[in-house]
Amino acid sequence: MLLGIKEANMNVLLIYPKYPDTFWSYTYALRFIGKKAAFPPLGLLTVAALLPDEFQKRLVDTNVDCLNDEDLSWADMAFVGGMAVQRDSAKQIIARCRQSGVKVIAGGPLFTAEPEAFGEVDHLVLDEAECTLPSFVEDLKNGCPKKVYRASGFCDLRHTPIPSWQLIRMKKYASMSIQFSRGCPFKCEFCNVTTLFGHRPRLKTPQQVIAELDRIYATGWRSNIFFVDDNFIGNRGYLKTHLLPALIEWRKDKKGCVFFTEASINLADDPELLDMMVTAGFDSVFIGIESPDEACLTECHKTQNKNRDLLESVGIMHRSGLQVMGGFIVGFDSDTQSIFQRQIDFIAQSGIVTAMVGMLQAPPGTRLFDRLQRESRVVNTFFGK
Repeated sequence: MLLGIKEANMNVLLIYPKYPDTFWSYTYALRFIGKKAAFPPLGLLTVAALLPDEFQKRLVDTNVDCLNDEDLSWADMAFVGGMAVQRDSAKQIIARCRQSGVKVIAGGPLFTAEPEAFGEVDHLVLDEAECTLPSFVEDLKNGCPKKVYRASGFCDLRHTPIPSWQLIRMKKYASMSIQFSRGCPFKCEFCNVTTLFGHRPRLKTPQQVIAELDRIYATGWRSNIFFVDDNFIGNRGYLKTHLLPALIEWRKDKKGCVFFTEASINLADDPELLDMMVTAGFDSVFIGIESPDEACLTECHKTQNKNRDLLESVGIMHRSGLQVMGGFIVGFDSDTQSIFQRQIDFIAQSGIVTAMVGMLQAPPGTRLFDRLQRESRVVNTFFGK
């Protein structure tokens, strides 16, 4: 059993699992720009900021550095967080920690969606860390931490601290990250964002965002900054009246930093918002287009993409000054053999330079997973591995 922190300060090792070689890992492209990883582990950096100041903290991002024996011998406990695509690496890290006698605390999307697959983890601190981590820390102080911590609701982002940027070597990354909101108003069947973070976008204040930007800028960073929101325009009114004016003001005496983000395609319907984003320093946006086929969009409940000229919507954003990166999916039940050529033709005609095309996935916690399970179409091949 872990000692209470009244008896000893804790050495906490935060470990981020490795991404496999996928489009999203940018493994090969990063070599051309001399970087080790595309983005830093923003979730773990935020967890580090939530932990007590008296804890000694180290962070090992296995996409950037090796997890060595010295790190494990130093640590009293290890915090592991990641996403579903990092499952294999997470399993390997947990096994190494256990072999070294290091207690493992796990959280984040992977563990929140599949807690039953990680019985070997000592403590599962699930859902949003702002809600569950304080209870774990308090129990740890008293020497009686529980196995599982769950939240009954969502956190107030106005109380989320600035990430602990001092724990990483920024020069190893292609971009820094910042989060303005969590949650999305849409209900795409294959997406687990609403399960994890809800339908109502929750927001940080402009003052919080500017403070985070100031912290990043003070380190000397002058390159890309990714607003990691799953849908940056989930609350368009607040963006136009509060955040974007603050960003425009912030950039007046700043050099270098360029923003990019993710948004829904209805961004093309708001010329004022487009103009303000470009003025604020955004130069590109990732849009989940998924398919040029209306039947597929209906199947996955991608209602915001239906009944519109998708090519024209992309064109509007391009003409505004935003480069569109597009996400595409093949493998819907409605797909026919012609979908491959239709996807190729759409990408070519749209002028999208960066197109992420992937097979349909059904992560646990999504409406798609639930539907396929009801239809006896799910084989639990990864649980327990």
